[in-house]
Amino acid sequence: MAVIALTGCSGAPGVTTSALALLLSWPLEPGRRMILAECDPDGGAVLHGLLQGTLGDRYGLRNLSVAARKGEFGEAFWRQLIDLSSEDGKAESPRDRLLLPGITDPAQAASLNSVWKGLAAMFRGIDADHGHDVLVDLGRRGAVGPSGVLADQADSVLVVVRNTLRCLQAAQSRVNALSERVGDIGLIVIDEGPYPAGEVQRVLQIPVVATLPYAPKEAQVLSDGAEQPRHFTKSALMKAARTTGTLLVQRSAERRARLGRPSSGPVRAAEVSYAR
Repeated sequence: MAVIALTGCSGAPGVTTSALALLLSWPLEPGRRMILAECDPDGGAVLHGLLQGTLGDRYGLRNLSVAARKGEFGEAFWRQLIDLSSEDGKAESPRDRLLLPGITDPAQAASLNSVWKGLAAMFRGIDADHGHDVLVDLGRRGAVGPSGVLADQADSVLVVVRNTLRCLQAAQSRVNALSERVGDIGLIVIDEGPYPAGEVQRVLQIPVVATLPYAPKEAQVLSDGAEQPRHFTKSALMKAARTTGTLLVQRSAERRARLGRPSSGPVRAAEVSYAR
């Protein structure tokens, strides 16, 4: 399937909220899974946002540096995943939408310098061996520096921007640098400002792949664990996220074909359990 990296720029464009919307609405065939990995060196937001601290900080990226030193990286990765696919408190869950929580303190990023390459290889292996999709949340600055290898190895890299003058100005240098290094990147536009997609595309000189609505009330469900409004899964935000997921799968497959990367192998069930 695909390994897709999302990144942003200064000005809190909404990378993690967009990533969660995509995770929860991603088009999945039977037997497939979607994994969202919070790889933002500034720290993850889901444990104390959407999950409101209910699982503490026992799970997550920080545990992988210790596992890597012990030669237990692969096994430890699967043990750190949290199941987000349960709906409406139902006991049964398809366990097909999984989260690797990020670090809880930016100071922990220094211990992960040796982990990023391992994660990049792990994500490619998950894609090839299990046929699962991986969405990598790189936050505002994770696409550069040591964690930038995750963007380099992804099938597709998308920069999340808001169509405001402030955000577009902040995105210019980031987009230029990523285009030179990675090539063939795209934009996901949060439609908060006055500039249409065509104008955003003209200014930043890369294609707008999808647009998500600016929907603060629905976004707070994902960013801060606010109470879900009625018919949340049918909201404009989640409908647009479903459409965006389909577009990203297509885009990643096309880029993979151009680069001559092999398609995913057969799905193999993983003998693992996930926190809930």
